[in-house]
Amino acid sequence: MNGKTAEYRKPEDHRSGMTIHFKQAAIDDAGLLVDIYNASFFSDYQRFGTCPGYGKTIEMMEESIRLYPKHIILCDNKPVGCVSCHSNGPQEYEIGCLCVIPEYQGKGIGTQAIQFVKNYYEDWKRLTLVTPLYKRENVRFYTEKCGFQVVGTEKDGNTELARFLMERQI
Repeated sequence: MNGKTAEYRKPEDHRSGMTIHFKQAAIDDAGLLVDIYNASFFSDYQRFGTCPGYGKTIEMMEESIRLYPKHIILCDNKPVGCVSCHSNGPQEYEIGCLCVIPEYQGKGIGTQAIQFVKNYYEDWKRLTLVTPLYKRENVRFYTEKCGFQVVGTEKDGNTELARFLMERQI
């Protein structure tokens, strides 16, 4: 894993002892990212029979790394998730994927990943993302814990997606 790295440690992390790092993914991280995505999205695949984040090939992930910069989330130096984000124009960024493997969910790592994106892309005025509307826990996470607003819905095949927006006044 190469590239920029950043560490965030919230006060509650001192009690739990967790240290979270973000490392920019390189093409040679594709296999690791496939494993992270598969672990993170397996329950959705089982539950719904399909999931765009599950079952990617290494070649598909290599192409995704080229198109959408990704950061591997490390908890105490163990890879536990990923966050990807790309520019949609001046000062506007789209979070393409945020995933954390099940054993590490509910520990504040996703919230720290959103904070990482906000710090990494210092010039942001608008952050956007989509998540399936049926994933109510995701909708609550992004609105209640991260401060996004649902600004609409859209379709991806047969899946209805919620479109989220966070705006910052600079």
